Amino acid sequence: MFFPIGDDQIQGGSKPIVSYSFIAINVLLFLYQFSLQGDYGSDFVITWGAIPQEISNGIDLQTLISSIFLHGGWMHLIGNMLFLWVFGDNIEAVIGSVRFFTFYMLGGILAGLTQVFLDMNSEIPCVGASGAIAAVLGAYLVMFPGSQVKVLFLLFFQTFQVPALAFLGFWGIQQAWSGYTALSAGSASDSGVAVWAHIGGFVFGLLFGFLLRNTVKEQGELV
Repeated sequence: MFFPIGDDQIQGGSKPIVSYSFIAINVLLFLYQFSLQGDYGSDFVITWGAIPQEISNGIDLQTLISSIFLHGGWMHLIGNMLFLWVFGDNIEAVIGSVRFFTFYMLGGILAGLTQVFLDMNSEIPCVGASGAIAAVLGAYLVMFPGSQVKVLFLLFFQTFQVPALAFLGFWGIQQAWSGYTALSAGSASDSGVAVWAHIGGFVFGLLFGFLLRNTVKEQGELV
């Protein structure tokens, strides 16, 4: 199994205040969720998770936002926060904290709507920052394709570096294939993973990256 643990850092620019604040909020909310006993924990997820059937009927639309900050387990949380920690700071550095906040939240909302559109009758709550982080990955792929990503190969506990274009391009292809196989099987999820939220977020991130790439070049901040 492979995990990104670092990348080439942008010198200067905005501090990753929003990126790191999002990480802190996600961790604190998960600790609170984890502290709830019995049905209280399940009720918390049902109340604040995004349920496609409800969203498609115009009910509890606020959960498209709240669900971005909830997670289904420790590994779900750690994986998402690791990707945000590695890839979020460079984008925030060049586009600014306010614009990054708006981009991240829009990415999460549009990712959730993508999943809802393809799975309107589902009564299963969708939770996780994966859609918003997929948007971050898409933007990073366009804005920093030559950045070197430091990857940990967990099986042998060794690290190596690969270009962001290769690492994130492979991730995007993997999500697209999972989405295709899920739909072929008559589902909008792949083994319980809302894969179309990943795809929706990633596509939004790609478009956002292309939109701002020239602006970043003009500022001389793209590496």
